[in-house]
Amino acid sequence: MNLKKCAAFLMTAFLSVSLCGCSSPPQNESVSITGIYFDTVVTIEAWGAEKEVLDHCGELCEYYEHLFSRTLPDSEVSEINRSGGRPVTVSEETADLIRTGLKYGSISNGYFDITIASASELWNFTDNDEKLLPDPDALSEAVTHIDYRNVRVEGNTVTLADPEAKIDLGGIAKGYIADRLKEYLVSQDVEHALINLGGNMLAVGSRYDGTPFRIGLQKPFESDGTALAVMDVTDQSVVTSGNYERYFEKDGIIYHHILDPRTGYPIQNELLQVTILSDGSVDGDALSTTCYALGLTEGMELIRSLDGAEAVFVTSDYELHVSSDSLPISQ
Repeated sequence: MNLKKCAAFLMTAFLSVSLCGCSSPPQNESVSITGIYFDTVVTIEAWGAEKEVLDHCGELCEYYEHLFSRTLPDSEVSEINRSGGRPVTVSEETADLIRTGLKYGSISNGYFDITIASASELWNFTDNDEKLLPDPDALSEAVTHIDYRNVRVEGNTVTLADPEAKIDLGGIAKGYIADRLKEYLVSQDVEHALINLGGNMLAVGSRYDGTPFRIGLQKPFESDGTALAVMDVTDQSVVTSGNYERYFEKDGIIYHHILDPRTGYPIQNELLQVTILSDGSVDGDALSTTCYALGLTEGMELIRSLDGAEAVFVTSDYELHVSSDSLPISQ
């Protein structure tokens, strides 16, 4: 994805408002970094932090990208995918993230599946001017290799029981990395920061003046980043999944990046968007995809059965459905 498209994605995924008084003393001024990681724009802004701390956050992003990326040939995930079923020893971070992915595979009854790669690699949602669909036979074959239960993790050793299976951690990697960045910032005594990994938002505390960060939820299919609603966030994560993020339309059908592991085709239901408010960003990442795939009724049931997570569902009529009346959201 080129820089222009990454920047557009960042602008349209979320709106964030961060205030900083012009006459504030140095400890109340913010520093920030912006870079391209995971094929998207990453921005981290912190108050009362040294620039070196933010620079190290960029180094951490690069480090994790070389662990979790499916497209970088020297990443640990790429090594697993080339293994042909041979056991592969990976870092503690990669093993931990894969375990988390398997947990959500179980919670979602397979609607969230980290072995979706065999199907997702057949789709092109970014540079597909001709709006080409995958070959149906190839997609049918790919689906036979999608089953998270074929992934075995013992300590730091990962084995694919199906040699043709392939792992894609794109559905949870940004959330996991955001959580690790927050841990690092807190360890450096940073009390106020906003982490934005391509629209995955994670707040460290509040704004420096004690007020919540205000995170705008993008109105689906609005290219100018119009906010459908605004959420007040303190020390929590906001992650959204929707059918407007990466898609193309052909013959009146929207083909988007949230795939059904059972068919390999994009999920078609009544939802445009699901936003998750949670303490951990990795949980929000997995749950936003899972709840979108499940649809409004089953997705709402899942969220209400879990502790520490709330959700906003947006249906095709642009109506908001919230999991709790206490959700800090306004229109």
